[in-house]
Amino acid sequence: MAHIDYYFGTPSPWSYLAGSRLEEIAARHGAKVTYKPVDLLQLFDRTGGVRPANRHPARMEYRGQELRRWSSHLNMPLNLKPAFWPVNPAPSSYAIIAAQQAGGGDLPGLVQSFLRAVWAEDADIADDGVIREKLAAAGFDPELANKGLFIGAETFGRNLEQAVEAGAFGAPFYIVTETGERFWGQDRLDFLDSHLAAL
Repeated sequence: MAHIDYYFGTPSPWSYLAGSRLEEIAARHGAKVTYKPVDLLQLFDRTGGVRPANRHPARMEYRGQELRRWSSHLNMPLNLKPAFWPVNPAPSSYAIIAAQQAGGGDLPGLVQSFLRAVWAEDADIADDGVIREKLAAAGFDPELANKGLFIGAETFGRNLEQAVEAGAFGAPFYIVTETGERFWGQDRLDFLDSHLAAL
């Protein structure tokens, strides 16, 4: 069974636009996915990237055009100026980490619900009430919002170190652990699909 380490940021529009395609690909090939939320701003700093706030206006304008095009292409609603962005990724990331450890709920659904909250629902994913609501809706104990703080903080930091060591530098980023093949971006999921088919 192939294994995919999935590095992403809960405020990432490109992770949002990946939708459920990773999970569909993994199911088709019997692959396992480990969800590894990271602080993308720190990942950019560590790997030569540029934070959005520091990017040239031309790059940000093009980013907006691409987001609009992909949103239309994938038929996924996306607000180019969400009410809560930038947003602290730590609380939602801690909740995902705690839920992954606890098991028993819909983890992919939880991940996607946080991404959708930012880009399609204008919800604040750093808000405790929103986090509890998303946990409950995905079949997890809402108390994980509090119970998972220590393990969440510890794992969140470790995920960043692992991302740097593994060669990830943006999001979404998919690494097939058996082969070391890396795929950056929701527009590379077809390549991931083909790679898994060839294993």
